[in-house]
Amino acid sequence: MLRLVLQCTAIVCTSLLVGGIFVFPLLAPALMEHLKLTQTQLSSIALAGMAGQYPFSSIVGKLIDHYGPRVCSFLAAVIFSAAFALSAMEISLSPEHSERPNTAVAERLVVYFAMAGLGTVLSYFSFVFSATKTFTNYFTIASGITMSLFGLSPLFLSYIAGKFFTDTSTGSLDVAHFLQFLAFSTGIAHLVGAYALSLPPKNTNTSQPVSNSGTADTPNERSRLLDGEDSSDCTTDPRDGSALQLLQDLHFWLLALYMVMILGVVGLFPYFICSVSWLNFQMQCEMIMSNVGTIVLSLPSSTVARALVSEGQQAASLQVKILSISNTTSRILVGPLADFISPVFEYQHLEGYMTIRKHRISRMVFLSGAASLLAATCTWMVFGVQTQHDVWLLSVGTGITYGAVFTVLPGVTCSIWGIRNLARNFGIITYSPFIGTTLYSYVYALIVTRHSAEGVACQGRICWESTFYFCLGTSLAALAINSILWRNWTGRT
Repeated sequence: MLRLVLQCTAIVCTSLLVGGIFVFPLLAPALMEHLKLTQTQLSSIALAGMAGQYPFSSIVGKLIDHYGPRVCSFLAAVIFSAAFALSAMEISLSPEHSERPNTAVAERLVVYFAMAGLGTVLSYFSFVFSATKTFTNYFTIASGITMSLFGLSPLFLSYIAGKFFTDTSTGSLDVAHFLQFLAFSTGIAHLVGAYALSLPPKNTNTSQPVSNSGTADTPNERSRLLDGEDSSDCTTDPRDGSALQLLQDLHFWLLALYMVMILGVVGLFPYFICSVSWLNFQMQCEMIMSNVGTIVLSLPSSTVARALVSEGQQAASLQVKILSISNTTSRILVGPLADFISPVFEYQHLEGYMTIRKHRISRMVFLSGAASLLAATCTWMVFGVQTQHDVWLLSVGTGITYGAVFTVLPGVTCSIWGIRNLARNFGIITYSPFIGTTLYSYVYALIVTRHSAEGVACQGRICWESTFYFCLGTSLAALAINSILWRNWTGRT
């Protein structure tokens, strides 16, 4: 019991401290002022931190499946400490108020933040899969809570930065000391995780599985004898397969395409935010999550024909808060609901696929709901929105969709392709949001450029209306793809 308490404590601590790369907007003003870094250089540093998460996600997943979360937590401790300590050293040793941008420092910071991005994915996979593989009977609750804590990490670190590392008289952040704090705190927390994030021994679940008819199954004499044998050949889950077998599965590609279409649309939110105030909002979320700022600014205020810049910034800030609350709330609510009405299927030798509780409805209903909500949100943006205040429905719909899909996804992946290679399979699937965000962001950028006069920012519905028509079409296509998967996975999800 004490070990379980320590494990849960380590999960909470690591998940709250892991969001260092997401608070880069707090560092950017000081870097711009003291090191004279250009916006392009600042963008490169921020993007390096974000991009560093994606290339190795499947490799990190494989490490989790084969060696457990403790190894990944130890690697995260080393990488985080090195990345933030080296960044702090670069900033503290650089001359303040230099007259020209320090290109060499900027290039090294790009490398260090890319390292921090790798540390982020190592940490994320370690605490998420430590929780889900420990609390297998409450799979989605475990993933939902840990992902919610991960989502709150930037807010927690922003509070720490403002409370302890900001000069109250000038409002400027002491970047070097804050990065030193991140190096120390993330290193210690993940070293504790390297000890505490263990997994329970296999085949220790004493709960009786439930058949699809809802009755508990009593093992017969033959199954008791087989349970007494320590033979992996007798209990091998037929869902366990190689990465090549996964990639040869047409249903995997359909699920990946669904993810591209849904999370690609959701991923536009930060770009909208960046257009309102780059320093305050860049890279805080993953077309909608990237771009709501330009939507807000392109609409008139409810009281004046054209919003002032400060009013637009406040409106965009409100949308980010609404998005964050919706995202976190959906994760917390969807997790328990999915676990109790759609428990994850486990493989029992001789008995086939069973669940710990009565299975009432497929988990695909949650993915269908997410696609339907996103389609409704896009419809509202095309036909309903008139003023800045109307955009709150976009933020709510986007946040719920994003939270629900990522909360349910590990359970769907586990039910279809097994738990042995769950982290690897989830890591491969997570390439989809990266591809989708890039694709949809270029679509949005091309449409905005087409309707922008040279040297003048785009104004009005014409800036984004075509984008939402496109997103509405792809959301409906994703709903159709989910219906195909639901039909083919009947009785398995």
